[in-house]
Amino acid sequence: MCGFSKPKISTPPPVQAAPQEQDEVVTSSRDEEMRRRRAASGRKSTMLTGSQGATGAASTSGKTLLGQ
Repeated sequence: MCGFSKPKISTPPPVQAAPQEQDEVVTSSRDEEMRRRRAASGRKSTMLTGSQGATGAASTSGKTLLGQ
């Protein structure tokens, strides 16, 4: 009564291993880039004001109606 059969599945090709060797120039430039990014992401690179805060006058205006 059952007219279905199992599908025919072929075996996949073998997976090639990724190369493990890296060039000295590539690894040194990667390390240099990582060191440069770590140095740039220090605490002072994100501070926009000093310890006193913003000392200038605030740029505020009155209420506006739809930008007029």
